[in-house]
Amino acid sequence: MTGRASPADYGTTLRALLPTGDAWPRLPDLLRDQLLDAMAESFARVHNRALDLVEEADPRTAVLLLPEWEAALGLPDDCTGQAETIAERQRRAHARLISVGGHTFEYFTGVAAALGYAITIKEHRPFICRSRCTDALDPTGLEVDGKPMPWCFVVDIHAPPETFHRFRCRSTCTEPLRTWGNRLLECVMRREFKRRRLTRHVYLRFAYDGDA
Repeated sequence: MTGRASPADYGTTLRALLPTGDAWPRLPDLLRDQLLDAMAESFARVHNRALDLVEEADPRTAVLLLPEWEAALGLPDDCTGQAETIAERQRRAHARLISVGGHTFEYFTGVAAALGYAITIKEHRPFICRSRCTDALDPTGLEVDGKPMPWCFVVDIHAPPETFHRFRCRSTCTEPLRTWGNRLLECVMRREFKRRRLTRHVYLRFAYDGDA
């Protein structure tokens, strides 16, 4: 039996497994069949709970085991805070789970996508004598941790002005119909860039111009 099961499914299966012969008549409303129907309810419940466990093994679909996922991943943290919805909690748990290391832009965009943000990342080249007249000059007064930061170490993260997360069918009745905001994105991106040895020197700028 594949997929979710109903008591009727198991009731039919149990009846099919009965011995044949005059001692085992197939008649309606027998006490034996009532017993089989009671057993079928238990079997169907165990069957469906086993399928639920498959979903609980992934933080993106976990509900019952979501608190255990959060405890194992150290959530909520300083960046995430207390999420308002189950969907938010699932996204943040998944993002933390896949934040195992990496310094490529694909890695950072993947972490942002797990949080529900579609971003693009842009680097800047330093201005040199062979640069075009329209190329950007190194900004003045740009510092990171009190030290001057060359233009080539500036990274722009573009995202939509507002990223909306909508109410889902598995949400609870008390959850808001829509949530939004970019504070989580900025906090997590700064933390992830700082955690990587090859990117901790980078200065991040966030642009919410709808170009992402």
